[in-house]
Amino acid sequence: MATLSEIRPARFSSERYSRQVLFAGIGEAGQEKLRAAQVAIVGCGATGAAAASLLARAGTGRLTLIDRDFVEESNLQRQVLFDEADARDCLPKAEAAKRKIALFNSEVAVEARVADLTPANIHELLASAELVLDATDNFETRYLVNDYAVEQNKPWIYSAAVGAYAATMNVLPGETACLACIFPEPPSGTVETCDTAGILNSAVNLAASLAVTEAMKLAVGAREQVRRTLLCCDLWANQWSEVSAAQPRAGCAVCEQRNFRHLRGEGRPHITLCGRNSVQIHEHGRPVNFKELEERLRPHGHVRSNSMLLRFERGEHVLTVFADGRALIQGTTDVAAARTLYARYIGS
Repeated sequence: MATLSEIRPARFSSERYSRQVLFAGIGEAGQEKLRAAQVAIVGCGATGAAAASLLARAGTGRLTLIDRDFVEESNLQRQVLFDEADARDCLPKAEAAKRKIALFNSEVAVEARVADLTPANIHELLASAELVLDATDNFETRYLVNDYAVEQNKPWIYSAAVGAYAATMNVLPGETACLACIFPEPPSGTVETCDTAGILNSAVNLAASLAVTEAMKLAVGAREQVRRTLLCCDLWANQWSEVSAAQPRAGCAVCEQRNFRHLRGEGRPHITLCGRNSVQIHEHGRPVNFKELEERLRPHGHVRSNSMLLRFERGEHVLTVFADGRALIQGTTDVAAARTLYARYIGS
């Protein structure tokens, strides 16, 4: 006779998804397809954390979480997978999200990649994914994902949220418009961010819910149900709009001409992060010995570290160094000043 410990996992798994299986669009067969699905989420901030939670709770088999950032107190208003201990310990967001998911669904395999998605690593980081969800805070990375997805013929879902505004669009290479079809060039001039316009956590969760629903359609094979529009909504003004994305645009540099300039890294800038007065230094791909660096920096300011990052505070600036040598320089948006601080205290 089987023991309770032997029969509990199977019963628990069956009960866990029972209400989802009752939904006609998913059923038993769809749930099994979800269990086999492999999804990558680029960015584990507000939208990414919400999307990761929804996908994990839905029973998505494997999640790859890619994020270059760490948890701070200001994140807790909207980033649902993090708590005060994560902020206090400055845990990288991808790792903190992985730990939280393990607490509520140990059946999901989660790979945390503490990294900045770049042309140099995108093929390796996204290789196993069948579907990519965008949860980033900048168009440079979105155009990079778009180039990669079209090149590899992989579906991806664009998402954005700022203020009370949320937007999503599904990109099915060869079938629908890609990001460059709708926006041939990145937005120019001043672009609102959560640092300048603020953000409602409800807008974040709406964007994530819309994107995850589309992801589930793709995972279970309901391709004909996938929305083929750019959907935009302003929750505060009660305004909703849709722009058709049903067909690729004739002459599109990416879809038609297959000119993947973002994938080649042409003109790739330093990126000022959403929600901070900071610059990322990301061209130094090299291992860092945190203990040695902490000893060297201690005479010059307040320093602390864990196994994944080091934080060094000096005056108005805070330098956060990750294990691969990448760094966030807070307290400036001047790239030259950020480079100087990195070279002075970390080394060039």
